[in-house]
Amino acid sequence: MNDLIVLNKPYGVICQFSAHEKYGCLKDYVALPDFYPAGRLDTDSEGLLLLTNDGRLQARIADPKFKLEKTYWAQVEGAPDEARLDMLRRGVDLGDFVTRPAKVRVLEAGEADVLWPRVPPIRVRKSVPDFWVEIRISEGKNRQVRRMTAKAGFPCLRLVRVAIGRLNLFDLGLELGQWTFAPHKP
Repeated sequence: MNDLIVLNKPYGVICQFSAHEKYGCLKDYVALPDFYPAGRLDTDSEGLLLLTNDGRLQARIADPKFKLEKTYWAQVEGAPDEARLDMLRRGVDLGDFVTRPAKVRVLEAGEADVLWPRVPPIRVRKSVPDFWVEIRISEGKNRQVRRMTAKAGFPCLRLVRVAIGRLNLFDLGLELGQWTFAPHKP
């Protein structure tokens, strides 16, 4: 029995199945009964979202004690600066908690070109450069990656989750808004 779905969630879709007055919802993309998100992805974030009909699996995926690594690509304002990137690597004090150390690397020029265009497009300021950074974390508090990059001086323009554990969006070949049953557990 397939109990795990991988969805490439578009920007502007809320992680709930009930209709929302302002945003699209998961029901617009996955029309199967009894599946629920295993973890969240903010409405203004995109990419890999797991859904399951197995409550124990849902708890295991979402629980930070299992340290399931989540990989994000973030388009941020500014220019790469190793001291500020090291801040992310060491862990960031966000006031209400200190993040665990993250694995961080700057994406090569053109590497993020595999991503779909965002609708609506991000704001572009000609006087402010931007770049893409990959951030791998094993926790996932509310808006954590956005808060981490902002604290390091890199406001986040676009955030795409590309992997959870061994499940990688690019390996699965999912177009935006498409889903498939997971070939294996994360």
